[in-house]
Amino acid sequence: MNRVLWTPTAERAEASTMAAFERFVRDTRGLTFSDYNEMWEWSVTDLDAFWASIWDFFNVRASVSYDKILGSRSMPGAQWCPGAMLNYAENILRHAEGREDHPALVSMSETLGRKELSWGELRSQVASVAHNLKAMGVTQGDRVVAVLPNTEIALIAFLATASIGAAWSLCAPDMGHVAILDRFKQIAPKVFISQDGYTHLGKTVDRREVLAEITAGLPSVVQFVTLPVMGNLPEGHAEWDSLLHEDVSFTPTQVPFDQPLWIVYSSGTTGNPKPIVHGHGGVVLEAAKQSLHHDITRDDRFCWLTSSGWIMWNAQWMALGQGATVCLFDGAPNHPDMLALWRFAAEEKLTYLGAGAAFFAGCLKAGITPRDAVDLSHLRSLGSTGSPLSADAYDWIYRDVKADVWLAPISGGTDLAGAFVLGHPGMPVRAGEMQCRALGNAVRAYDPFGQELIGEVGELVCTEPLPSMPLYFWGDDDGTRLFESYYDTYPGIWRHGDWISIDATGASVIYGRSDATINRKGLRLGSAEIYQAVEGLDEILDSLVVDLEFLGRESFMPLFVVPASGICFDETLKQKINDAIRKGVSARFIPNEIVEVVQIPRTLSGKKLEVPVKKLLLGGDPATVVNRDSMANPDSFDFFIAYADARATT
Repeated sequence: MNRVLWTPTAERAEASTMAAFERFVRDTRGLTFSDYNEMWEWSVTDLDAFWASIWDFFNVRASVSYDKILGSRSMPGAQWCPGAMLNYAENILRHAEGREDHPALVSMSETLGRKELSWGELRSQVASVAHNLKAMGVTQGDRVVAVLPNTEIALIAFLATASIGAAWSLCAPDMGHVAILDRFKQIAPKVFISQDGYTHLGKTVDRREVLAEITAGLPSVVQFVTLPVMGNLPEGHAEWDSLLHEDVSFTPTQVPFDQPLWIVYSSGTTGNPKPIVHGHGGVVLEAAKQSLHHDITRDDRFCWLTSSGWIMWNAQWMALGQGATVCLFDGAPNHPDMLALWRFAAEEKLTYLGAGAAFFAGCLKAGITPRDAVDLSHLRSLGSTGSPLSADAYDWIYRDVKADVWLAPISGGTDLAGAFVLGHPGMPVRAGEMQCRALGNAVRAYDPFGQELIGEVGELVCTEPLPSMPLYFWGDDDGTRLFESYYDTYPGIWRHGDWISIDATGASVIYGRSDATINRKGLRLGSAEIYQAVEGLDEILDSLVVDLEFLGRESFMPLFVVPASGICFDETLKQKINDAIRKGVSARFIPNEIVEVVQIPRTLSGKKLEVPVKKLLLGGDPATVVNRDSMANPDSFDFFIAYADARATT
């Protein structure tokens, strides 16, 4: 076992929401558990009893309760809570009842400044926007999309959309127009909401030209809504502020448990990004359950540093769903210096702060000491996700941030809008480990033959269904793409695409992606989107990209390119490639290195050999990572063997 860095006091453990839930299960079901692992085993075995307990403990608000928890237990195709009628937005905004003046939301934006909304103000603005969306013709099942930063505007628009039973989809403002259109065109939205510019690192970014290209590519949209920060409102657009002032009551539409709530995107290695549809009820239950592992109550002031293009944007509303005050940070955490977010934590008296592991690693490298620079006396808990948090970063947090803080890294995914492994407020924290497997999540490590591994690195799988698993992929009418994404390796079992080790106590370590998905500081992207940008250049014939995040290493993403005949591979070409990725995808996905090759290795059917190249560059045996007999150009692999050898010696 790794070193213990923190142990909860008996008082803190007993006061946690996890302890309260355990007492609730004892009192209502007569069940007691010798330790957490025993409770976890119950939660993944008796799914009906466990999820019914979550429903009851959190008093899920529904106009019609479920007939039974599980109508079907199959994967894919599990049916949850048939007959139930509810609304996600109502389960959030019920916290306004009797607390109208209590702060629900704080937004600190580099573009718009600081804004605070009470629960009553949030509810009234959501009701007003919902009224206006209906006036625009939005009805249950329609799609409302947005390109907005992480401010109160996106939350209000999302809750308004959800309250009328329409589906929400959001992209970050720093994404390129091609990547945004590749997402939104698939779902044919009716309303498009955007902000025409923003400030980042002290510089103004004008998005009007990009937004014009996006709007031109969305013929299904009947109404464009714009927050103008750069200039005049485009002709025919409604101004965002005009939607906020209708004096109407909040009347959420009751929808089935599996009514689409939002559409998020997790890119595969081929084709368009996967439009993943999650349902109202599944997200309500998963978020409520996960709040136990974060120990969130209505007294918390919660912040997770996130882009609006990351699933953590969606996940942060878990805290709002428990009545906590959510504090949004829309700015660069390293501007004007690496203490920016820590100052925000001090000023807003945050009790819970979460961020990507890359942020904490950056603080460590910068040599800052937040405990000496700002007042973190209110901070009780820290969260981390996006990529593995190194043991060095654990040590830095307990040495230079706060010795008595509870550090609880988590790992999950866009795919299920939740976490597989995460924290427990009653357990010790050990360097480099996540404390436990999530209640209700039957997480295991498998070898290639479907055998469970204990204490060894294997494929992260989930052997039982979860209510927040995707309902379907938009447009995937026969379910083929969904099946191929998660179920074609181990029939009837979800394979997530991460490497994990789980020891006998249930503690775990994530070692990065096991597939070809790119993971840059927690933001996942399919290689296909990078290829679209790079190979759209006349100078490039072919390309291959892999992300070498594994075994605690930082992400290192080399891009291999085949220049067209007569094209000089030089710094000018490299800059042109980077510019294409920056414009078409995002600056977040600029490669660490661009390497010229003669050929890209391909299968006989023409597929790029991304996973074998990745395995090779992570130290795999060249004789076993690929079957050369299945390659169209086996000699092309020799270059990558040499490249791997050269990297191994540097």
